[in-house]
Amino acid sequence: MRVSLGVVWLATALACGTEAKAADAGRYPKFEIDPSWPKQLPNNMIYGDPGGVAVDAKDHVWIYTRQRSVNPEFLGLTKNPPTSVCCTYAPSVMELDNDGNYIQGWGGPFTPTADAAKYEWPEGEHGITVDYKDNVWLCGYVKNTEAKKDDNQCLKFTRDGKFLMQIGHSGQSRGSLDTENLNHATKVWVWPKTNEAFISDGYVNRRVIVFDADTGKFKRMWGAYGKKPDDSVPRARSFEGEPPQQFNNVHGIAIANDGLVYVNDRQNNRVQVFDLSGKYLNEVFIDRNTKSSFGTSFSSAFSADPEQRFLYVADLANFRVAVLERKTLKIIPEAAFGHAGLYPGQFLRLHLIATDSKGNVYTSEANGARVQKWKFTGMAN
Repeated sequence: MRVSLGVVWLATALACGTEAKAADAGRYPKFEIDPSWPKQLPNNMIYGDPGGVAVDAKDHVWIYTRQRSVNPEFLGLTKNPPTSVCCTYAPSVMELDNDGNYIQGWGGPFTPTADAAKYEWPEGEHGITVDYKDNVWLCGYVKNTEAKKDDNQCLKFTRDGKFLMQIGHSGQSRGSLDTENLNHATKVWVWPKTNEAFISDGYVNRRVIVFDADTGKFKRMWGAYGKKPDDSVPRARSFEGEPPQQFNNVHGIAIANDGLVYVNDRQNNRVQVFDLSGKYLNEVFIDRNTKSSFGTSFSSAFSADPEQRFLYVADLANFRVAVLERKTLKIIPEAAFGHAGLYPGQFLRLHLIATDSKGNVYTSEANGARVQKWKFTGMAN
């Protein structure tokens, strides 16, 4: 029997492809810290604790900071004349290039935009997203009893800080079934194909809620396992046996290119996976028996390869970023990076994370006023 060279080539190629996939299956991404990132801000600007970090289509990095966490008296910012040459307030929203150079910034309680009267700036900044239209989304997570304000809203701006839309209003939440207001929401993710804004909502509410990203019209919502959110269920944590049937703290949300929705249930130490309609698909626990009150599942991001093969999960309680095979949700213990400490490559309060198109990872810490860049250095066995 005669076998053509084409058939031989095809068979060889298929065999090589299978071997390559098998060899690649045991590999995982490696990172090293870039201690020179970010660069010094201009005009002696100083920023407070980051409430979030995001990366846009240009690989520019956006940092959402908490101006109120800066100690103004200690730094001499409240004195006239100033008692030191220390610094000025950095804007709450800052755009940096991929090398860490400051480009622009706007917003915040002490550096408001010109149209600040049109919206309610959060009492506590939490979560930033730059969507596919280059719009910037911000949320809040604090109740200020003295000021009689409660963060029941998320805001939408242009990239240069012009106000576009507010979803929800301060102090107006009626609970997890309210379709008009949020309650300490944590993150927005916009799905381009339907122009829908998915919001993890949040510290008080116990759901994912979806709105039209242009009009703010309510679309749908769901709780843990795709069930109806129920605020009457206790938030007791469980470290073995049947998992909690409601979310505890819906702290992060990320949607992969294939439409799978990853939701971080912080104090329940897990990530749950849904389709875009809210149908429950799977879950994974990130060291479920970790009893720290902080929890282990803060936020998620994806690797930069076309398949987004790896899922990165910020694990504050264990001072590290966990790495998983995204499709199987298998944890790769040796791939985790970071550990406790004050210095570059270490964490004190790892909070939210983001990735760029080169595979680099950016981590923000809720206390310590620090965002770090972890450079992707290739794959390791």
